[in-house]
Parts: sequence; structure tokens; C-alpha cells
Amino acid sequence: MKSNTRHDYLQRIDRVVALLQSTVAEGGDLPELSHLAAAAHLSPFHFHRVYRALAGETVGQTVARLRLLRALHLLADPDGRVTETALAIGYDTPQAFARAFRQAFSATPSEMRGQGERLQAEIERLRRPRVGDESSVALKVEVVSIEPFRVMAMRHTGPQADLDQAYERLFQWVAMQGALERVVGIYGVPLDDAREVPPQQCRFDCALAMAGDECPGDAWVQPLALGGGMWARCHHVGSYDALDAATDRLIAAWLPGSGYVLRDQLPYRHFFDDPEQTPEALLRADIYLPVEPSRS
Repeated sequence: MKSNTRHDYLQRIDRVVALLQSTVAEGGDLPELSHLAAAAHLSPFHFHRVYRALAGETVGQTVARLRLLRALHLLADPDGRVTETALAIGYDTPQAFARAFRQAFSATPSEMRGQGERLQAEIERLRRPRVGDESSVALKVEVVSIEPFRVMAMRHTGPQADLDQAYERLFQWVAMQGALERVVGIYGVPLDDAREVPPQQCRFDCALAMAGDECPGDAWVQPLALGGGMWARCHHVGSYDALDAATDRLIAAWLPGSGYVLRDQLPYRHFFDDPEQTPEALLRADIYLPVEPSRS
């Protein structure tokens, strides 16, 4: 990978962090998504996905970290007061601030103030977040052109742990259409990231590719178009629960320096095995990331 290209991507993330840090310091409202994406020179469509992959944390986690870091700096001032610190970093009440502080540090603000060495150590820890690491990741990626194809998709909204049941319902629906023997592929489209969205609100399109004529849709199952254009394809072996992290690695370790940028289309996954019949360590899936040649 070209280190200078990766450095460029990390500089983009640094610009976003600087913007968020300024906002936290001033106690203002958080910038809109479009503003953050513009600061990073990234498409709003993929901003959160790229930010998380390269920063090692979500935007929300960055804001929470920066608020706590600001609080520690204020508490290090002997003249600072806990109430003023809480209001300065955006908490409505000292009680809400104290709860968040104790959850983060297992200590109250007053207790932390009395432990000078620990306070400084926590400042240093929060100042240096984990950054997406490419050094230990060996990825085999190929860029392929995929013709558009149709699938029958059922929207699942809820915990990702329930996806097996959602696919079972989709297979039952296909069986009722008398088309079970025409299933030629199992696909999935994550519309939300389970690490960022509350479990009950997380959306995922479960999909089956069919040979022959398309089944007529209904209120529960609808045709969906996948593919079309160029895609970076990465083969994953292991738990399907690790596919989000694998997608992060694809973005952080392969995309910079690849000569490609992301297109405004959702990634999708092609599943090859049934988790109920295949050991977790042997599960196989292909991750598809929409790309196009970089113009720069």
C-alpha cells in the first residue's frame, strides 16, 4: 500500500476530529453530516463507514471521548468546578455528567481530581485513540465487474442475532411460491451498522437469487436489484458476526492506495454456508464493496 495515500486518508479523518474537538470546546451543536463529510472530502453516503474504519471508532464515540478529554483538562485546573465542567462539555446536569464519568473511569470527578497521576494518564490515553491498523491484515481483494441481477428480498428490522430466523421466513415464503428448487444464491444487504444503531432499529435486507422467472412480490417480499458496475470483492472465512469488522479492514487496509474510491451504493454480501449446518470457523462469504477508479 502507498503509505502517502493512507496518510492522506488519515489526514482527512484528522480534519474531522479537529472540527469535532472545536465544537466540543465551544459547547456548540454538532456539525451536520454533510459538513463533516465535506471536511474529509468524502461522500456523505459512505462517510460514517469510512470514518469508523479509519478512526477505529464511530463519530459518536469520538464526540464522547473528546467530551471526557475536555472534562479531564478542566478538572486538572484546581479552580475548576464540577458543575461548570459538566455544562462546559454539553451535559444538562452535573448528575448526568457524574454518571457518564463514573461509567468511563470507575471514579467520580472529585475522586479523579484527587489522583493527579491517574488523571494525566487518562488524558494521554484519550488523546491517542486506536487508529485502523493495516499492518496485521492480509487481504486478497479483486475488482470485478458485476452485471445487475435481481433477488427477492425481505426487510428485517431488529437484532442481528435474529437474522437466521429472518432467512428461515424468507425460505418459507419461497417454498410457498413453489420455487425453492430455483434458489441459486443467498445474499444480504446491511442498511445499518449494528455497532452504531440500536438493535431494535437495525435494518438488514435478507435476499435470495432465483433462477428463471422472478417471483411476484407482496407486502413482505419485494424484488431488489444488486450488482451493476465495479465491485471490490473480498472472501471472508469465519463467523458471519465478523463481517462488519472485515468490511472495516477492507476500507482501511485496501481502499487507500488501491486506485479506487467508493461509489454511492450499498455494499452487499454473498453467503455460501448455513450457520446451522457449518462450523462457525468454516463459514464463507464474499463481501462486495462498490468502487470506481479514482480520478486523482
